[in-house]
Amino acid sequence: MIPAAFFDLDGTLLPLPSLERRFVRFLLRRGEIGFAQEFRWLSRFLQQLPRDIRAATAGNKAYLAGVPLITVAEWADSLERKPLPFFEEALRRLEWHAAEGHRIFLVSGTLAPLAKIAAAFLPALAAVCATRLDCSLHSWTGNLAGDWLSDEAKARVVAQLSAEFGLDLARSFAYGDGAADLPMLRAVGHPVAVNPSPQLERAARQRDWPILEWHATKITKTAGVRYFCFPITLAAVLRWR
Repeated sequence: MIPAAFFDLDGTLLPLPSLERRFVRFLLRRGEIGFAQEFRWLSRFLQQLPRDIRAATAGNKAYLAGVPLITVAEWADSLERKPLPFFEEALRRLEWHAAEGHRIFLVSGTLAPLAKIAAAFLPALAAVCATRLDCSLHSWTGNLAGDWLSDEAKARVVAQLSAEFGLDLARSFAYGDGAADLPMLRAVGHPVAVNPSPQLERAARQRDWPILEWHATKITKTAGVRYFCFPITLAAVLRWR
């Protein structure tokens, strides 16, 4: 059994705003999101709010209903001109884990097509696990295809990866920045809080976990990007991480 390193993406490897928020801005500039998407988002928000406010907001992807899948590839093309500003320390940490022979995994609540584009800029990833969306023909339906990859869902993914790849979780590392990463961090022997939210910082200090502050840089050379199929106005959507 070998050690692994599990990394959250938004706020951990990449400074905020999140990948999803960057993508939303791109869609708004192109006019891909309009009244119909806002209405679907609001309807689902009102349905889910009494049960789960996070599912009603960050887990609500109804605004993507009808958005063509090709827009992901077009967004990726735009990154050739303005690369993602990953944390310099994060890139060095990835390189260290690769040199140590650890299996490296991206475990993110962001949309899978966006996470896979970001992963193309990063070294030595064994797998990318992120939130999948349902597709119909050449567009998204706005529905999730499986779990929103947050909170306990991240711990379940870590357990599945451990079984699949033969990982030693007691010797493994995990990196996250928010409370939604706590179950993943608790699943390994070496949890690390990166630029932590107040809730995660409290938990890390109570458990004596390392707390790191990472800073943004810019990649000047881009890797070959692979393309995948994978508020209460719209302003509220833009406040999501």
